[in-house]
Amino acid sequence: MKMAKPTLLLIDGNSLAFRAFFALINQVDRFVNHEGLHTNALVGFNNLLDGIVDPFKPDLALVAWDAGKTTFRTGKFDDYKGNRDKTPQELVEQFEPLRKMVELHGIKSYELPGYEADDIIGTTARMGEVAGYAVTIVTGDRDMTQLVTDDVSVWVTKKGISEIDHYTPAMVAEVYDGLTPAQIVEVKGLQGDTSDNYPGVAGIGPKTAIKLMKEYHTIPEMYERIDEMKASKQKEKLIAGKEDALSSRDLATIRTNAPVDYDLSSLTYNGPDYEAIIPFYQHLDFKAQLVKLANQGHTIPAPTGVQNGADGEPAHDMNNTPLEVRSLTATNLTHIEQLGDEISFYLELDDENYHTANPVGFVIGNNEHGYFVSRDIELLVQGTPVNRILQDATVKKNVFNAKGTIVALRRLGLTLPNVAFDLLLVAYLLDANDNNNDMGALAHENGYYAVRTDEEVYGKGAKFAIPEADEDLFEHLGRKAMAIQYLKDPLMAKLAEHEQTQLYDDIELPLTSVLADMEATGITVDANTLLEMRSKLTERLAELEQTIYQQAGHEFNVQSPKQLGVVLFEEMGYTPIKKTKTGYSTSVEVLEKMGDVPLVASILAYRQIAKIQSTYVEGLLRVIHGSDSKVHTRYLQTLTQTGRLSSVDPNLQNIPVRIEEGRRIRKAFVPREKGWRILSADYSQIELRVLAHITGDKHLQEAFINGEDIHAATARRIFGIGPDETVDGNIRRQAKAVNFGIVYGISDFGLAKNIGVSRKQAKQIIDTYFEQYPGVKTWSEEIIAAAREQGYVETIAHRRRYLPDIKAKNFNLRSFAERTAMNSPIQGSAADIIKIAMINMEKALRDAGLQSKMLLQVHDELIFEAPESELPILHELVPRVMDSAMPLDVPLIVASHEGETWYDAK
Repeated sequence: MKMAKPTLLLIDGNSLAFRAFFALINQVDRFVNHEGLHTNALVGFNNLLDGIVDPFKPDLALVAWDAGKTTFRTGKFDDYKGNRDKTPQELVEQFEPLRKMVELHGIKSYELPGYEADDIIGTTARMGEVAGYAVTIVTGDRDMTQLVTDDVSVWVTKKGISEIDHYTPAMVAEVYDGLTPAQIVEVKGLQGDTSDNYPGVAGIGPKTAIKLMKEYHTIPEMYERIDEMKASKQKEKLIAGKEDALSSRDLATIRTNAPVDYDLSSLTYNGPDYEAIIPFYQHLDFKAQLVKLANQGHTIPAPTGVQNGADGEPAHDMNNTPLEVRSLTATNLTHIEQLGDEISFYLELDDENYHTANPVGFVIGNNEHGYFVSRDIELLVQGTPVNRILQDATVKKNVFNAKGTIVALRRLGLTLPNVAFDLLLVAYLLDANDNNNDMGALAHENGYYAVRTDEEVYGKGAKFAIPEADEDLFEHLGRKAMAIQYLKDPLMAKLAEHEQTQLYDDIELPLTSVLADMEATGITVDANTLLEMRSKLTERLAELEQTIYQQAGHEFNVQSPKQLGVVLFEEMGYTPIKKTKTGYSTSVEVLEKMGDVPLVASILAYRQIAKIQSTYVEGLLRVIHGSDSKVHTRYLQTLTQTGRLSSVDPNLQNIPVRIEEGRRIRKAFVPREKGWRILSADYSQIELRVLAHITGDKHLQEAFINGEDIHAATARRIFGIGPDETVDGNIRRQAKAVNFGIVYGISDFGLAKNIGVSRKQAKQIIDTYFEQYPGVKTWSEEIIAAAREQGYVETIAHRRRYLPDIKAKNFNLRSFAERTAMNSPIQGSAADIIKIAMINMEKALRDAGLQSKMLLQVHDELIFEAPESELPILHELVPRVMDSAMPLDVPLIVASHEGETWYDAK
C-alpha cells in the first residue's frame, strides 16, 4: 500500500493580506476594534487560516512576507513595481498583528532582506519537494503557478479570498493552452507585467506570447532560432525587444535558491496556541471566533472589566463556570423555595410572537443555589412554589425580554412583579446597533460565550425544532439563565458609566409593563367594516384595470413589471429612465417621474390600492383574534437606533393616511363596546420643538413661545415676507420642507428635489435658514464634531447612538453618518418624551380610577378607548400629562380628538 506523503503548506503573506484588505475595502471603517485598530485584513486572513490550515493540518507550514520594497530585482530594474500606490495606512497598521496571528496559529513567519515572499516560497517548495513532501502553496498571485510540479500545487485565491483555483500541471496546461508551468516565466518575459511594472516586448500580448512559446519553448531558444522566422513586423518587435524580454524573464523568475536560514525541521506545524490566541481575539474584538472556540469547549476568560465582581474584587470566570441544572418535577418542587430574594427566570416559547406562541419550557434559579428546568408548564400555575416565587414582589427577577415574558405569563394567569434586570433591554441601551433578539448572539456581543445561539440549538425557518432530548433543551435553558445572571453586574455597571441608569430605571424598564398591558388589551377591529372595504377596493381595482387596458390599447398583466415595461417603452415609445438586468425598471421612483402620462398615473393608483388591499385589509383580517375580535400588535422596544417604538404583527404605525383609501382603514378600529369612544391625542411638531430646545436658538424658541405657526414664521424669515403680508400655501409648504429637512440634515440636492427649485436656489434657502437661525447652525456643527470625537451622539435622556461611519473615507457613508448625528438626538429625544408620557399616562389613569385604557402609540400620537362619561376628564387629563412629560425651553402642545372610530378621532 502506497503511503501518503507528508505535507508542507506555504502561504504568501503579503499577497493574501492585500487580498483580504481590499476584499472588504468598502467596509474598512466598520472593521475597527475598541482601540481604533482597523481589522478588515485580519478578519479575512484569519478566515483563510481557519478555512485552510485547520482542515489541512499540514506537517510543516510557513507564511512568507516581503521584507521591504528594496530587493535584488529593484537593483536590476529601478522601476520594478514602481507604479504601485503607497500601501494604505489602514493596512500597514495590521501587518504586525497579522504576523502575531500567524505565530499564534502555530505557523512560522519568515522574511528575508533583499528577497520577496515569492522567492522564500519558491526556495522552500523545492526544499520540500526534494525531501519528499507534497507541497501546497496558497497565494493571490498567479505568477506563483510557475512553481507547479507533480508534487507542488498552487492554490490561487480569487474574489477576495473566498474562492480558490487549484493549479496542477494539468490545470496550467489547460489555462495556458498546453504550456508547462516552467514556461509561464517565458510568457511573462514576452508580454511583460503591468502590475510588477516590467515591460516585456513592446507589441507582444499574451496570446502571441503563448503561441511563440508553444513553438520555441523558451525565450533563449527563440532568440537562438530567430533567423528561422519569416520577416515580419512581429520579428522586428522581437529583435528590438530582446534585452527587455530577457530582463523581464529574469525579473519574473521566482528564485528557488534564496539564502534562507532555516531547515524544514524548524517549520513543524504545532496548531493554534489557544491559551494565547483567545486574549488576542478578544483584543481584536473577534467575537465570532470566540463563540466558535467556546462551542468547541475552549475556556474563554471574561474580558477585562467584566470578570470583576460588583465589589471590585475578582470574581470567578463567568465563561467557564460549570452549569448546575436540575430537572424540576412535581416531586422536588421544595428545592426552589431556597432560592433567596433574587432569581433568573426564562420562559422558552416556540415562536417569537409571544401573543400566540406555545411555552415549551422554563428555567428558574441563580448561581448560588443552581438552576431548575422543566418542560411542565403546569408547574407555573397557581399554588406551586414556582408560582409563588414569580408573583412575590419582594423577589427580584432577572429576565431576557421582560415584555414578552410578562405577556406570555399573563396568558397563563400569572404576573411578574419586581423585574430588576432585562438583559435584552440593557444590551440595547448600551448599543442600539446590536439589536439582536437571540440571547446567545447578544451574550456573545457582550463577552459571555458559554451559551449557544437558538439557531445552533433549534435550527432556523422550516428546520426549527425544539430538541426532544431533555438533556439538550435543559442545558440550553440553564445556560440562558446563567447568561442573564452573569451579565447583570457588568452591563448595569456600563449603564452607570454611560449615565444611562435613569434612562433604564425611569423610562425603558417601566415602559415594558405599560406596553405589555397595551398589547395584551389589544384594540377591537370590526371585521365587517374591513370586508366591506375589501369588496369596494376589489371593485375599484377592477375599474382601474379596465382603464389601464384602454390606455394601453390591449390587456396585459398589470402586476407584471416586465409586461408594463414593454407597453411603456416599446409599444408606447417612452424613453426608459432606468434599466435592470431583466429589462426596463418600472419602480415607483421611475414611474413617479412619468406621472403626467395617464397610463402611469393609473398604474400608480392601482399599485397603491392593491397594497392597501393586501397589506392592511387582508392583513388585518388574518390577525383578528377570534376570542375577542381584537388585534394584538407587538411593540418592538429594542429595534430602532433612535429609540422609537416599532409595531409588528400587525404593524399599526404604517397604516397610510395620505390617501383616503388608506385613512378609511382606521374606520375599522372601534372601542370595545357601545357607549365607548376612541380618543386620539398627538403632539404638535414635537421634533421641531425639541430642535428649538436642544439648539437653544432664540428665534426658533420665540416662535413656539409666542404660539406662532412655525412654518409661516420660517417662511417669513427665509423668504423675507413682512409681518403684515400673507404667507401663501405654496411658500408655507416650502418652509415646512425646509424645517423638517434641517432636522434630517437635508442637502441642497434633496431640498431642490422636494420643493421643485434648482440646487443653487435650494442652497441659498438653506444658507438663509442658518443665517436666520444661527443657533441651529452652531449646534449642527458642534454635534457632528462631538460625534467624530466620541463616536456617538445622545438624546436629552442620554440615549446613545453609535456612528461607526462618522470618520469613513467614503463620502456617502460619512455624509449619512453626519446627517444621522444631527437627527438622532432630535428624533430620539422626541421618542423619550412620548415614552415618559405613556408611563405617566398609565399611572394617571390608574390613580384617577378610570376605566379608560391606552391602546396604541403611533409615533407622536396616543390612542385611547373610554366610556363617554369619562371623555371630559380625558380631554383635560391626557394633554396635561403629555404636555408635562419633559421640561423644555418651549411649550409642548397636545391636541385631543374623539370619535366613534379611530378614523373619526382626528
